[in-house]
Amino acid sequence: MTIAASYAQFSAREAHGVSPAYKRLALAVSRDDELLARLETLPPAKRQPNLLFGVVRLLGGPVEDPAAFHDYALANWSAIEPEMRTRSTQTNEAGRCAVLLPVLAALPQPLALLEVGASAGLCLYPDRYAYRYGEHLLGAGEPVLDCVATGMTPPDRRPEVVWRAGLDLNPLDVTDPADLAWLEALIWPEHAHRRTRLRAAAAVAAADPPLLVRGDLVDDLPALAAQAPADATLVVFHTSVLYLVPPPRREAFAEVVRGLPGHWIANEAPEVLRYDALPELPGDAHYNVLALDGTPLAWTRGHGQAINWFG
Repeated sequence: MTIAASYAQFSAREAHGVSPAYKRLALAVSRDDELLARLETLPPAKRQPNLLFGVVRLLGGPVEDPAAFHDYALANWSAIEPEMRTRSTQTNEAGRCAVLLPVLAALPQPLALLEVGASAGLCLYPDRYAYRYGEHLLGAGEPVLDCVATGMTPPDRRPEVVWRAGLDLNPLDVTDPADLAWLEALIWPEHAHRRTRLRAAAAVAAADPPLLVRGDLVDDLPALAAQAPADATLVVFHTSVLYLVPPPRREAFAEVVRGLPGHWIANEAPEVLRYDALPELPGDAHYNVLALDGTPLAWTRGHGQAINWFG
């Protein structure tokens, strides 16, 4: 897929109905020969819309008006380019715990959680957050994760977590203001509720920091998994991570994770991990596939705002 096509697709599928500003911006970039030429100089993994828009926001640039964005990006490309080369989209959306919870709560308890592509580890606390599935409220305190659940009965308990660890090429620390600023820059402009949620989840993580290990999802996963307590159910999981990984490494990862004891939860775009048969998408927005041990169970929205169960 060309860079222009990837930005047009982001506008039509991922940003549509979710962020009007990013929908406008991505469509404008898809038609902007000057910006496309700049993006062409970057490695393929460093060209995606979320990374470009997040870096510009981090640097204080405008993202609401495409013309202003164009002028800013061209005038400040010497500052934008090195940030895009060194950073990655580490969106740490605690809201995704709402779509993981139905699977986590149904597994044999207690759990040892190991997140691949953990960023700052905010998805490692499904037992600490509160949830609201329509009228059904589970847990207390902040943050409260709202999720529209279709085709299923919402879970009536949170999991018992006795060990939590994350693996990431560049782990982030929520107690570091610079790391927290990057996480905030990755949140889409209109999503004030997600910024509030990020800060609340960061406070939970800061009070009881997870074990975060710098490492590769294939080479370093078995050693970290071996640290999990033997009397807990190991759960290796990831959400919207593998699209950043080249296909051969995805296949190597799947082979490694299948060889581990315990369970594997994947929440990725349908083109990232292949499944034999999937039902029709519930709409034309961007959906992930939630799967347990290679069996697809549900369609989920990218920030955990909806789950459509078919398993």
